[in-house]
Amino acid sequence: MAGMDIDGDVEEAARRVQVRFVTKLKPPFKAPTTSIAIPSNLTRFGLSSIVNNLLKAGKDEWNTEPFDFLIDGELVRMSLEEFLLAKGISAEKILEIEYIKAVAPRKQEEPSLHDDWVSAVDGSNSQFILTGCYDGCGRIWKAAGSCTHQLEGHTGAITSVCVVTPRVAQSGADQIVATASKDRTLRLWKFDADESSDQLKRIRAFKILHGHNASVQSVAANPTGDMVCSGSWDCQIALWQASGSDTGDVVSVKKRKKDAKEEDPQVEEEAKSTLVGHTQCVSSVVWPQDETMYSASWDHSIRRWDVEMGKDSLNMYCDKVINCLDVGGEGSALIAAGGSDPILRIWDPRKPGTSAPVYQFSSHSSWISACKWHEKSWFHLVSASYDGKVMLWDLRTAWPLAVIDTHNDKVLCADWWKGESVVSGGADSKLCISSDVCVL
Repeated sequence: MAGMDIDGDVEEAARRVQVRFVTKLKPPFKAPTTSIAIPSNLTRFGLSSIVNNLLKAGKDEWNTEPFDFLIDGELVRMSLEEFLLAKGISAEKILEIEYIKAVAPRKQEEPSLHDDWVSAVDGSNSQFILTGCYDGCGRIWKAAGSCTHQLEGHTGAITSVCVVTPRVAQSGADQIVATASKDRTLRLWKFDADESSDQLKRIRAFKILHGHNASVQSVAANPTGDMVCSGSWDCQIALWQASGSDTGDVVSVKKRKKDAKEEDPQVEEEAKSTLVGHTQCVSSVVWPQDETMYSASWDHSIRRWDVEMGKDSLNMYCDKVINCLDVGGEGSALIAAGGSDPILRIWDPRKPGTSAPVYQFSSHSSWISACKWHEKSWFHLVSASYDGKVMLWDLRTAWPLAVIDTHNDKVLCADWWKGESVVSGGADSKLCISSDVCVL
């Protein structure tokens, strides 16, 4: 009962409710499950204080841990009394409250500075972060402030990046990454992620992909890592060979001498096929299964494509220009998208009447530039906005779990890294890493 008097504001007369705290967390985060009486006007902060008091009882040392609380699978974002009233839950019986670690960054790394806007980021490989910049260069970062490789060759701003190498082969040499640019091309690059050097290594693409006749806005790889797709301002989606090269597609081979040493040949290739249907810029593409791809466009539509047939199997319209798209959550089936208003929308295409979002989050104050599901959670995703903020979301509450405001200009891109960090890039030319986020 150590936690009864933590909140100085709790009035003596406050109504009390009987609760039992339960958790799926492992020791030392397991509190006794006996029921206790607590004031009903406590919010999650008061509840967190109680749980910390229960956990530190009998221990010499205890570092206070912020917790969040679930009742009937929904996160508590008001006082207990208000929550029970809103949900019509009786306060007469013992209330079971599950506590989880609060999802919020506990540490901000030093920003990694670029020479221009950081327009794209990919954190899907735990060994490095890949960024794309308006100076036309891609960069590989091993940690905050530690750039190991610079990818040089684009003649326009980089708009999108992706790691091509499949997750099962993510360690060692020959990592392949892709970049898309306003110069109308995509480029594929190889480097050794295990290589340790104090010197920045400048590398050039081993393959240049030609075919779009306008700025390329988005690039994504299939799970196998042998193909990439791209969306462009020419309204088309192009599919490209990522691994090897089919001689039928090779346009030319360039070799360049450097310090009298001949470099590897640079292959130029054309698209294997194109998917046509969008009527404006294809702003975002994702390729979650080899046979299924998704695209979003400024024509207000989201499409799901059967890759083999080259036809769309789902065509959803919403009211806004769409800037970003991701697929994940429960069954890896939920579609998250953001665009030309402050609302992050989520659809479940498995439900009839799919055109209506199943969730809408509206805490941003400007256009949404990026959204990304957490790879291992059904509930969590991150969003970025031109309002300069990155927000962490949980489908079990309408309010953001955390608001990260390390940028001092528009945020243009965001992703998860290593499952417990959020990486973001912005018009302030910074890559920011917010770490120690306890999602699982």
